[in-house]
Amino acid sequence: MTQKIEAAVLGSGPGGYVAAIRLGQLGKETILIEKEKLGGVCLNIGCIPSKALIRVAKLKQRVEAAKQIGLEVTGVNVDFAKVQAWKQGVVDRLVSGIDYLLKGNNVKVVKGTGKFIEAHQLEVKSPSGTEIIEAKDIIIATGSRYFDLPAFKFNGTSIISSTEALSLQQVPKKLAIIGGGVSGLEMGTMYAQLGSKVTIIEMLDQLLPGTDIELVRVVERSLRRLGIEYHVKSKANEYRDGKVYATLEDGKEGAFDADKVLVTVGRRPNSDEIGLEKVGVQTDPHGFIQVNKKMQTNLPGVYAIGDVVGPPMLAHKASKEGIVAAEVIAGMNSEADFHAIPGVIFTDPEIATVGLTESQAKERGYDPIIGKFPFTALGRALLAGETEGFAKIVADKNSNLVLGVHIVGAEASDLISEAALAIEMGATLEDIGFTVHPHPTLPESVMEAAEAAKGKAIHILQK
Repeated sequence: MTQKIEAAVLGSGPGGYVAAIRLGQLGKETILIEKEKLGGVCLNIGCIPSKALIRVAKLKQRVEAAKQIGLEVTGVNVDFAKVQAWKQGVVDRLVSGIDYLLKGNNVKVVKGTGKFIEAHQLEVKSPSGTEIIEAKDIIIATGSRYFDLPAFKFNGTSIISSTEALSLQQVPKKLAIIGGGVSGLEMGTMYAQLGSKVTIIEMLDQLLPGTDIELVRVVERSLRRLGIEYHVKSKANEYRDGKVYATLEDGKEGAFDADKVLVTVGRRPNSDEIGLEKVGVQTDPHGFIQVNKKMQTNLPGVYAIGDVVGPPMLAHKASKEGIVAAEVIAGMNSEADFHAIPGVIFTDPEIATVGLTESQAKERGYDPIIGKFPFTALGRALLAGETEGFAKIVADKNSNLVLGVHIVGAEASDLISEAALAIEMGATLEDIGFTVHPHPTLPESVMEAAEAAKGKAIHILQK
């Protein structure tokens, strides 16, 4: 059976389903192909479930700390199976919402595994049979997957990926995490707050490689308070008899008890089993599909978006790229010409960044100036009992153009959007500093950091 359609989208993650909805809005007859659940990895086994569990872990910490402000709380117990049921309820509700939006925009969903057999033909296999979908335009939105290590092959029980880590029915007593990147630290913080003894082993010379070390230091202090043991410049070698054996920075061997070993060492694109070689779609040596700013591949009428086209592997990046691809298909002059894409790390405290660091600014020929404002001088942070961290702004000395904003502290994930808008619109330090921010709120830290860069911050002493 062959279906002919104007547009087809392969994969329903935060890039794919958004692209399909936008195509529907623009009047394109569209089919969305998904082999599992709508929403893809992010919604079902990634962003949303992980943040749900992180929310529970943080809430437990806050309740236990309530006695510091005069609230006597005793006996905080976590029914983790019930927590998991609540988390799944959140996921299911969001999946239903996507289904509702797709139907409302006349997008047809086809369940099955799709692959190219011709330039504009996809073969879709499902338990009910095989069909061919022929489309004038096709968007590849197949995402990425975790990869393991030769000595630590996923088995779903003792050696696990984040997929299994987010579905555990009991909090592990002892958890070893191989990889001190974003997923490793988010999971490690969350399980430590829920009661696990956590050990993190990172091969590179710092946790959260690529992140401003000044921000990382704040998170490291939090890890130590939680009792998390972490080792950098260290290599995990094997797991046997309930222990992870690793070569540590000093050359000595360490052995760490672990009921579970969580491997979070990176992701690879899902481009290897969809027939790209058959139709000649170009990929780089790592398997990432090559696209231009219109999300077009080298094959006319074939587009690619999200993780499968390369870093940063972020859901919000995929969504924006999906909108661009859909609008280009509809004949609009749209491009993925983003000045800056924000990134968030949901540790405790959170880290959020957008734009250039000081060193990156220097590399690009700017003469950067820095403004910082600590959360210890922020009334709202004091009221909340969350004074760890700061907001930092990087700007060009000559033009005062805001180049980057980097925040570590409470609700950094919410604060960063103002900074992203500022950079996208070409705001200066004066634009942010002159904008009246409500008091007492956490966003005042961004305003004060902008003023600090010019030596005008009111609530800290400056030379």
